[in-house]
Amino acid sequence: MNPTIIQKLRARARQDPRHIVLFEGEEDRTLIAAEIIFNEKLARLTLLGDVDRIQTRWRTLGLRLDGVALVDPARSPRLAAYGRLLYERRRAQGMTETEAVETAKIPRFFAGLMVAAGDADGSVGGALSTTADTVRAALSTIGRHPDFSLVSSFFLIISPHPHLGEQGACLFADCAVVPQPTASQLAEIAAATAHHARFLLGVEPRIALLSFSTKGSAEHAAVAAVREAARTLKARCPRLLADGELQLDAAVEPDVAARKAPGSSVAGRANVFIFPDLNSGNIGYKLAERFGGCRAIGPILQGLAKPANDLSRGCQPETIVDVVVMTAIQALAMRKAPGLSGRAG
Repeated sequence: MNPTIIQKLRARARQDPRHIVLFEGEEDRTLIAAEIIFNEKLARLTLLGDVDRIQTRWRTLGLRLDGVALVDPARSPRLAAYGRLLYERRRAQGMTETEAVETAKIPRFFAGLMVAAGDADGSVGGALSTTADTVRAALSTIGRHPDFSLVSSFFLIISPHPHLGEQGACLFADCAVVPQPTASQLAEIAAATAHHARFLLGVEPRIALLSFSTKGSAEHAAVAAVREAARTLKARCPRLLADGELQLDAAVEPDVAARKAPGSSVAGRANVFIFPDLNSGNIGYKLAERFGGCRAIGPILQGLAKPANDLSRGCQPETIVDVVVMTAIQALAMRKAPGLSGRAG
C-alpha cells in the first residue's frame, strides 16, 4: 500500500499543529493514538473523561502522555459557560438551562462546545459511540455551516492498487450519515466531497455518481434519481468534472469505460465516488476494506460550521491518528478560507 498520501497529510498537520479534543479519553485505542499524535507533534491534544481513570489506563498501557491536557467535563471551570452556550443554541427546541448544563457534562457535547467556543479547533470521537450520537452532538453544539443544507460524510480510501484514483487514493461518500439522499442532496454531497478532494489530495476531482446502470443500461426510479443528481450537480457546479449514472467498473477501468461510457470525462479514471444511498455506501467501503485490502479513514463529516469527526467503532489506533490529522487539516483550511463551502465550482 502506498503510504505517500498519509505521509503528506501528516507533514501538513505537523507544520501548524491544531488543538484537537478527543472525547473518549478513557478508551485504550484513543490513548494509544494520543501518544503517537503527541510524539509526532501532529496536533495539540485535550482528552476528555475521568482524569484518574485516564491516568490509570495510560500507566497500565505503558504510555507517556505528560504533555496532553486532561479535562473532566463534569468538573471543568468552563462547564457553566458551555452550558449557557448550549442553552442559547437549543432553547428554541425546548432545552432548559438545567438540561443544558447536564448535557454539557457529556463528553461528546463538551467537545463540540469547546470547538464552538473557539477553545479547540476540532473534535474527534466515536470509537465507543454510534455515528448518529456523534453527529447529533456536533449539530447541537457546532451546528451546520450556512452554505450547506445537510451534514454528510466521506471516507478517504487508500487502495493497494496505484492505478485506482490518485495513486490509490480516492474518496467515497456518503457512507455514514444520510440514509436515502434526494437527487438534490446527492448533488450537494458530491460537491462537498469534491471540495475535500481538492484540499486533502491536492487533485482535480473527477466525480462518478454510482448506480447499477451505466448511461441508460437499466431503467428504475433509483437510476433516475442518480441521473437527476448528475444534472443538478452540473447546473450548480458547471466546472466540476462529474458524470453519472456510472457502474463502478465503468468508473474505474478505462477499457470498460470505453465500451460502456465512451466520451465521458470521468469514466475509467474517477477519484471521487458518490454512492446512491447509505446502504450501498456503507457496504461499499467495508467491502473495499475487508475484501480489497484498502485502508478506510473516516468517516469525515462535511457540512458543519467547524470540524468534528466520527470514528468507526471497529477503528484501530492508527486510524484515529489519521482522522485527527484530517480534522486538523480541515481546521487549517477553514481558518485560511472560512467562506469555502461544499458548493465547489
